Amino acid sequence: MTTSRSRSSSPRRSSEVETTAPPPAPWPRRIRFLRLGPVSLKIDLLATAVTVVLVVATALIALWSLGISTTSSPNLGLGEIFRVLAGLQSGSAADRVVAAAPAVIVAVLGGISLALSGAIFQTVTRNPLGSPDIIGFTTGAYTGALVAMLVFGLGSAGTTVGALIGCLATGVAVYFLGMRGGTGNYRFIVVGIGISAMLVSFNGYLVATADVQNAGSAAAWGMGNLRDLTMSETVPVFVVLAILLPVLAVVTPRMRMFELGADSAQSKGVDTGRTELLLLVVGVGFAAATTSVAGPIAFVALVAPQLAARLTPSAGIPLVTSAAVGATLLVSSDAIARTVLAPTTQLPVGVVTTALGGVYLLFLLMAQARKARL
Repeated sequence: MTTSRSRSSSPRRSSEVETTAPPPAPWPRRIRFLRLGPVSLKIDLLATAVTVVLVVATALIALWSLGISTTSSPNLGLGEIFRVLAGLQSGSAADRVVAAAPAVIVAVLGGISLALSGAIFQTVTRNPLGSPDIIGFTTGAYTGALVAMLVFGLGSAGTTVGALIGCLATGVAVYFLGMRGGTGNYRFIVVGIGISAMLVSFNGYLVATADVQNAGSAAAWGMGNLRDLTMSETVPVFVVLAILLPVLAVVTPRMRMFELGADSAQSKGVDTGRTELLLLVVGVGFAAATTSVAGPIAFVALVAPQLAARLTPSAGIPLVTSAAVGATLLVSSDAIARTVLAPTTQLPVGVVTTALGGVYLLFLLMAQARKARL
């Protein structure tokens, strides 16, 4: 009798447990879902608002940069700039806008490209130091450019191709030497830092053994420079973004699985080896596009994704917001570089981004030290 009672009471207990189970946690109010046919998009209203503000800020700074004067003449007003862009005004104002347009375009698109590269590597490695300038990809691009300039005596087109090859070759070397155990550990980053150090030494040798004029040009290019660009030099950045952005959109759901580690991604059915290789190619391509045109611009890829993560409440690194932060950061740095010492001197944009990146690294170290005390 006792046994029969216990058996008859067990279904009642299980039903009670089922009815008292807590309901699933609701989505935060800032999250909305937009359904477009069979596709459902999750939209974070706060992240969207931050991104829109950054896009507007980037557009205003870019327009203002088109009319910046680096001489004693006054800056162009927004009205004059709009008339030039609409084809309603010519003369010196139009000449100034045309001369400044390539640098501004590369600053906006290059900021997007570098920020996305940094976001990819920081997500896959789960490390805030996962950045193409820390891992050594941009240093490899500088090596390729130096070889093209100083060894083979090639012009600007050859320098662009050399930088692209150098960046891709460095990416291949870091992949094969640092991928043992996956990218989600310090091995990948440490190997990249080691290769970068060796390339820095080789770059110094190339510059030291070159003649004074070529060495000066190489050193200026190596600091990241947007001056004296032409519209034809903006084409590589356009092409790379047009090719790689759709690829990134397709692979992003798999990349998000890496936020909890490669083992977690593999347990959810992700082919981690193939996905890591694809993301490496995409990330290196984004970094190479800008570096091959403007030189190794430091710290944008490092800082932009982390700022985007702090500006939004996202659990991971938001790609769209990171791209907006990168564009705002680089176009603002270019405007500062051209005006802070004008009309006597125009700084390379890499000088400004390095200064901002140094402040960020100091803040990061202080934050980590504060966490260690708690």
